[in-house]
Parts: sequence; C-alpha cells; structure tokens
Amino acid sequence: MKIEKVNIDGLLVIEPKIFNDDRGYFFESFNSEKYGFITQKHTFLQDNISKSKYGTIRGLHYQVGNSAQGKLISVVLGKVIDVAVDIRFGSPTFGKYYEIELSGENKKQFWIPPGFAHGFSVLSEEVIFSYKCTALYNKESERSIIYNDSSLNIDWKVDKAIVSEKDLEAKRFSEIEKDFEY
Repeated sequence: MKIEKVNIDGLLVIEPKIFNDDRGYFFESFNSEKYGFITQKHTFLQDNISKSKYGTIRGLHYQVGNSAQGKLISVVLGKVIDVAVDIRFGSPTFGKYYEIELSGENKKQFWIPPGFAHGFSVLSEEVIFSYKCTALYNKESERSIIYNDSSLNIDWKVDKAIVSEKDLEAKRFSEIEKDFEY
C-alpha cells in the first residue's frame, strides 16, 4: 500500500496493493491494522454507497460538532473528480481545495479528515461511489457550500451539472461559520 501526503495538511491519497491475474483482481479496501494511521484517531461507524449518472455533482457537504465526519472515499465502478475544501479557520490552506480523479480502474482511495467540505462530480456514464465515515449521519449537523461558489472556482469537468435542490440552496463559502479551527 502506498500513502501519499498532498499539498493540504491532513488529506491523503492511498493506493492499495492490487493483486491481478487472469481471473480479475483482488485488494483489501480496508484493514484496521494496515489503516492504523487513520484508526488510531478515528473509528469508522457508517459505510455509504451511492450510484449516480454522468454530470451529477454531490456536495460540498460536511457535518459539524460531535457529528463531524472523516471519510475514506473510493469508487467501485466509473470515474469521478473528488474534491475536498479546507474549512479549518486558521489553516494556511483555508479556502483551498484538492481534487483527485478516483475510478474503478485506478482503485485509489482518498482520506478526508473532519474539517473539510467534500463533493464529487461524475465523469463516467454512471458511478458507484463508496465511503466509510467516522461519524453517523446527523441531519441537524449537516452543512453545505454551494458547488459553484466563485471564490472557490472549482472546475467540476462536466458539461451540464445535475445538482439536487437541497445542494442548490447551500451557503456561499464566505457565509460558513467557524466550526473548525486548525
């Protein structure tokens, strides 16, 4: 397994060891001992799977307080641009984002600790998206930043965005509260 730190503190790209042969492939998508760099501080409490079609943008989502979530992201089938925005006040990268292409082909995983807003856009005909979360979903703790906020200037790489009504009503980045400090 290869673990890569990126240009924003706390975010990690993980490349599991893949075993390929003429039947297909095998890899461990999670092993509590091998992922000790996460599980020493966090316990995974909920796994989520979503299926979306091309052009769908989900996010930018986060939860606050005791429900703040760390997420271990991967794509089972298809391809996405996955984005994490640093919302930790006082961070040298506050308001910056990191994006990565995740796919069923590259099998990369993306660790996003609490303190980041998260979203993705679907680049393939459809995608099956998987994420492990360190806190249970809590509607009252849920927050969102509008996906097309001009101050973030994220290129979602889709022609026509398909966005839920709820996500279209999200706050602008400049309106977020000081829920996370670096």
